[in-house]
Amino acid sequence: MKFGVVIFPGSNCDHDAYHVISKVIGQPVDFIWHKDTDVTSFDAIILPGGFSYGDYLRTGAIARFSPVMNSIKEFASGGGLVIGICNGFQILCEAGLLPGALLRNRSLKYICEHVNLRVEQVNTPFTTDCSAGQILSVPIAHGEGNYFCDPATLAELEGEGRVIFRYCDATGNITDAANPNGSLNGIAGICNRERNVLGMMPHPERAAESALGSNDGRVIFRSMADSLREMLKQHA
Repeated sequence: MKFGVVIFPGSNCDHDAYHVISKVIGQPVDFIWHKDTDVTSFDAIILPGGFSYGDYLRTGAIARFSPVMNSIKEFASGGGLVIGICNGFQILCEAGLLPGALLRNRSLKYICEHVNLRVEQVNTPFTTDCSAGQILSVPIAHGEGNYFCDPATLAELEGEGRVIFRYCDATGNITDAANPNGSLNGIAGICNRERNVLGMMPHPERAAESALGSNDGRVIFRSMADSLREMLKQHA
């Protein structure tokens, strides 16, 4: 299996993601420049956090036009695993790979802190090694993480079990106080209908080793590797 980490002008978590895959998970990984158009050698692609194109106009609004995004759409439609973290989540929404949008935090302030996430669904390639209701301590760092969509889309996401993570308190309760940015229904991460594209605002790559204060985020990348191993075995 092989992972790819996309670098957009302004990405700043690309090396963190690369480090987790190569050193923590121990899997092959290469960087993908945003102008590249061939991603056929990869089995999973990470759109990392950062400030693509300076977040001018709107977060992710310019990055969605990078040449690599057309290839990533084809990659995703073929079943390839794609995870967008923070700015990567914003880019996936702007590109139409995930529904909704990330608005400014309700405080109108940039927030950088550890939050608690409740795992809502384990039937995705990103959460197979999690347990339902598991609480993960993972940091956020964003100014536009307030997930929003229209009522019909929200009903669809909830009805199809596509809300994968919600902000919660230390005991797993979904409360307004535990919601750091005002996201609808405390949503911190969603997937597409086929469940092979995940977007999440928190940064699991910054919580993959104990030295960072939490290694809870590691389970997401380990789930991806384990799922890919099974998928590749089935196609061998």
